[in-house]
Amino acid sequence: MSADTPRRIVLLRHAKAEWSETSDHERPLAERGRRDAPVAGRWLAGTGIIPDLTLCSTSLRTRETWKLAVHELPQRPKTVYEERIYEASLGELIALLNETPDDVNDLMLIGHNPGVHALADALSGEAEADLLPRMNRSGFPTSALAVVAFNGSWKGLEHGVGRLIAYWTPQG
Repeated sequence: MSADTPRRIVLLRHAKAEWSETSDHERPLAERGRRDAPVAGRWLAGTGIIPDLTLCSTSLRTRETWKLAVHELPQRPKTVYEERIYEASLGELIALLNETPDDVNDLMLIGHNPGVHALADALSGEAEADLLPRMNRSGFPTSALAVVAFNGSWKGLEHGVGRLIAYWTPQG
């Protein structure tokens, strides 16, 4: 792969979760989350982006979100449940993405705020139309998706190298 290989990162924040007596890691999806996750999957399918690889946090709410969303895609990408995503800082998320094999062009990461929002914002040196201010105003709600495109190697992924090309929330 050359240094100008086009790549895309799809960032999905987990769907709305219940507040429960269990640990934060084991919180299940709320009814709204069970409704929104498939809608997010349909939106992603409509973009035509089918990830080569999905990295999903090990928390129950992210796993449930992915289980509901992936059924809307025309094919299931390879999925790795990655415990380092849970409670990851921005720097930790970028370091994790830097480990992505170069044969992956489209990568999906399913995680949590504030990390997912911070990652989308940090990678987006540019944006289509008003997507960046709209994303930052919204605060990246549950089930939100952002797509960041960049050229080059995953090892070279860093602040500002990407372009925010899509942003979607279930609320519109």
